[in-house]
Amino acid sequence: MVAETTTAPADAPDALRCPRSCGELFRVFNRLALQGFGGVLPVAHRALVERERWQSPQQFVELLTLSQVLPGPNIINMALIFGDRYLGWRGALAACAGLLLVPMFIVLVLAATYQQHADNPWVAGALRGMGAVAAGLIIATAVKLARTVGGNPLGLPLCAALGAATAVMVGWLRWPMVGVVLGLGALGTVLAWRRLRALETTAP
Repeated sequence: MVAETTTAPADAPDALRCPRSCGELFRVFNRLALQGFGGVLPVAHRALVERERWQSPQQFVELLTLSQVLPGPNIINMALIFGDRYLGWRGALAACAGLLLVPMFIVLVLAATYQQHADNPWVAGALRGMGAVAAGLIIATAVKLARTVGGNPLGLPLCAALGAATAVMVGWLRWPMVGVVLGLGALGTVLAWRRLRALETTAP
């Protein structure tokens, strides 16, 4: 279903925009895909929230959460959901095509090149260096997303506890991510639902 345009004044500094066409969706997602060395997620946040102002930080977190609990690559899920939300199935295809079309050819060329030079120590060193940069990008994005926790109905302490539990289970104990997401995700959903119900009953 196509989303309604925002009713905020056009000159408001925090007014959100909507993508105007499938071509604009293709252009923006293609641009962020070509900039996504080491991971597209940090670039997606900068493109959708900071540059295009198509989403607020809280909306981005909600979209990312939904994309992570669905099967498949997170950024592909995000592109499909985002495009469908604003321009229907055509928008979903345009966003996904922008994300995959040009990078696919670049990856094929780089894969063929890497196959010929994989034993070169310079190439191995460069890949290890890019791995460190990718980790830094993910951490920087996590810091940005953490700013939205203040408005979460669970509150900061409980959100921090769930986040720490997830990090320990997946990063240290190496528990299967599917089980952790289903278990802690279901727990967080139930707790948030109960908090929201409590707020509704106490509201005047």
